[in-house]
Amino acid sequence: MTDENEWLRIIRDDPDHSSWYIERFRSMAAAGDDLAGEARLIDAMVPRGARILDAGCGPGRVGGFLSEAGHDVVGVDIDPQLIAAAEEDHPGPTWLVDDLATLDLPARGIHEGFDAVVCAGNVMTFLAPSTTGAVLDRLRHHLRADGRLVVGFGTNRGYPVERFLADAHEAGLTAELLLSTWSLRPYRPDADFVVAILAPEDARPTGDG
Repeated sequence: MTDENEWLRIIRDDPDHSSWYIERFRSMAAAGDDLAGEARLIDAMVPRGARILDAGCGPGRVGGFLSEAGHDVVGVDIDPQLIAAAEEDHPGPTWLVDDLATLDLPARGIHEGFDAVVCAGNVMTFLAPSTTGAVLDRLRHHLRADGRLVVGFGTNRGYPVERFLADAHEAGLTAELLLSTWSLRPYRPDADFVVAILAPEDARPTGDG
């Protein structure tokens, strides 16, 4: 297997792919499709006015909803065309082009940690295999001490759940809850999707629910 970021490979081989992807979600939104399931879960987990990092934000559908709900959102994606679409369609959040494997927001002037980091849309399965652990480590470093990282991806996309959980452990994260959907269905070993709610291993409960 070539150790390459899959999204970058796709857009190198098909320069129109990002435009297609952007228009796909614009069309779905115009048709009234529900595109906010992931964001509703994150919104329910955090206090009002929380700081949220949308990691692998794409054209901004998750971070845009969370911003409209009153949260302070930063979105990061490796694809400049997706970030441009996010800025156009969802003004309000801070949208940045960056690589999650080397993400260092303090170096870009964003010093405050996040109450939650959301990594939706199969982002983890588009990463170069050698960087999955590094990405989880960088996302943990951007969490507040009592923050949580929520990751969702298809289990049949080449990144086994067992390996993901091992990478998370190596990155100093522990799984608080595994689900099979963003709508809170319990996780089963044969599920074709996983949503993992992770916390820093040294985090202590705050007692505020």
